[in-house]
Amino acid sequence: MLLLHGFTGSSRSWPTFLLNGLSQDRPVLAVDLPGHGATPAPSPGEGGFSATLDALVRLLDAEGISSADWIGYSMGGRIALAGALTHPHRVRRLVLESASPGLATPRGQELRRSRDETLARRIEEEGIASFVDFWMGLSLFASQKRLPEPMRRATREARLRQDPDALALSLRALGTGSQPSYWPQLPHFGKPVLLLTGALDRKFQELADRMAKALPAAHRHTVPEVGHAVHLEDPAAWVEAVVAFLDAP
Repeated sequence: MLLLHGFTGSSRSWPTFLLNGLSQDRPVLAVDLPGHGATPAPSPGEGGFSATLDALVRLLDAEGISSADWIGYSMGGRIALAGALTHPHRVRRLVLESASPGLATPRGQELRRSRDETLARRIEEEGIASFVDFWMGLSLFASQKRLPEPMRRATREARLRQDPDALALSLRALGTGSQPSYWPQLPHFGKPVLLLTGALDRKFQELADRMAKALPAAHRHTVPEVGHAVHLEDPAAWVEAVVAFLDAP
């Protein structure tokens, strides 16, 4: 299994309970995406997005893996979906947690790139601590305020260890505005896809419902009483849903 984290995360963002639950019957490969953890920042623009997909394929080659189950959260989910559509022979099954196929119109992409650029400059100008506090205060992550204080503190400290300049470059290269729209390709992807969301995340609930209608082999699962980061807010429910999907005939 190839695990792809979200923005400001890393290969260490996946809870230990989750990794233990996944690795009982299969090997797990968690990576640092460009601009995160120990991986250098990507080049800007759409070229950086496609280069990331190529780098993931080269990583599988280096590990001797012909195909894998790609599992991605948020930004990592967008990248996992892109990898499945551009390199379908390298993907066995696909798990998308709180992810999207991108923006459907050029105008929408242009507006999002502008927003991402503003956010990238904020990271560069105000520094990592200010940005992390802003990021964790977004309404998208409001449900995470119910997590135990030690977990919230550890999550914040992990984000503070990121390189702010690398994060800004990652946002420019891998942000939703910089990725192609994959909506038109969804009806042609026939491999099994699990669309996993939290019931409190209304935006991505609606996106997943739309994707489920477009994908021929979609499996839809909602975890109650959690928000955007299902794997963090309820790792037991996450593992149960993902393992059942991967083990199904």
